[in-house]
Amino acid sequence: LKGKAIDLDKKPPTNLVFLIDVSGSMQTPDKLPLLKAAFPLLVEKLGENDRVAIVVYAGREGLLLQSTSCDHKREILSSLENLQAGGSTNGAAGIKLAYEVAIANFIKGGINRVILATDGDFNVGVTSDAELTTLIEKQRESGVFLSVLGFGQGNLKDAKMEALADKGNGNYHYIDRFKEAQKVLVEEMGGTLITIAKDVKIQVDFNPGKVGAFRLVGYENRIMAHQHFADDTKDAGEIGAGHSVVAFYELIPANKLDGDALVAESSRYTQAKQVGPSDELMTVKLRYKQPDGDKSSLIERPIKDTGKSYADAGNEFKFAASVASFGMLLRDSPSKGSLNYGAVLELAQSAIGNDPSGYRKEFVELVKKAQSLQR
Repeated sequence: LKGKAIDLDKKPPTNLVFLIDVSGSMQTPDKLPLLKAAFPLLVEKLGENDRVAIVVYAGREGLLLQSTSCDHKREILSSLENLQAGGSTNGAAGIKLAYEVAIANFIKGGINRVILATDGDFNVGVTSDAELTTLIEKQRESGVFLSVLGFGQGNLKDAKMEALADKGNGNYHYIDRFKEAQKVLVEEMGGTLITIAKDVKIQVDFNPGKVGAFRLVGYENRIMAHQHFADDTKDAGEIGAGHSVVAFYELIPANKLDGDALVAESSRYTQAKQVGPSDELMTVKLRYKQPDGDKSSLIERPIKDTGKSYADAGNEFKFAASVASFGMLLRDSPSKGSLNYGAVLELAQSAIGNDPSGYRKEFVELVKKAQSLQR
């Protein structure tokens, strides 16, 4: 699934609040120093119709830079350059202030977003995951979206930051080096800043005449009950401009299954009198809301198995398959079968294709490193 791309020259006016963790845990080179090198990349891409404010937090929160037009980039860049780390981490107070600033400068019809940059190590004030996500859920009602950028290693609270971004109608990225910052803040700027659909849900209805059993690869923290698919009160993920989402299913054909097929009660394929026998493999359903809407729209597409082999698949599918396979190996998934690092390398190397930024080649080197560590 890929969201439509938007020409950044035609993007709406932007109201951004940089919410930056300057606590003592951010002192290491891969945290605040990397952040100070990364954020100017985004500032340089903003124009005269865009505004930036900077809120910092450690033991106390503070407004470092009031909302400032990007006509005055030197002032914004200077504020970033002067950031220094020290103190404990009261993330909740910083979040509240950042949203207050964003709401005070809200642009109707524009992009209104808080960008939180932290290692997620909140240790003062509201610190529990449940309390923090509740706080974010209340704030998102303002129409201000949230992006979270994770920095550093060691005490990084990855799961906490992903949960905050999810509840804040936003996205989460982990930035471990300058090249990744360029990818997130420059090359994928549209997907990071511009939400084209919110509360996006995907439901796959398999035909029991064709599929005996299925397994979704990954997404354990995104699965919801099938009856919640049509419930617009249930929160789901967001899609940014040009953003791609890939989901893999492992299938067992109906004639290869020992036992009964596993079919959802609401499957359209079980309603034989209404639908009749079908040569469809499955129906893919997508629900989404407009960024400022509350009612979802539905898209349905039936899919047939045309009998093509894996060799006929495109590079995008093959490379994504190699990444999913790598994840199963790293987690020692009980479903990995005879899969090994050599097989993952073979999949990935055959599907590098056009790789101008070198990210796919970088993935291949990562697999080789994991393979060498196993020996």
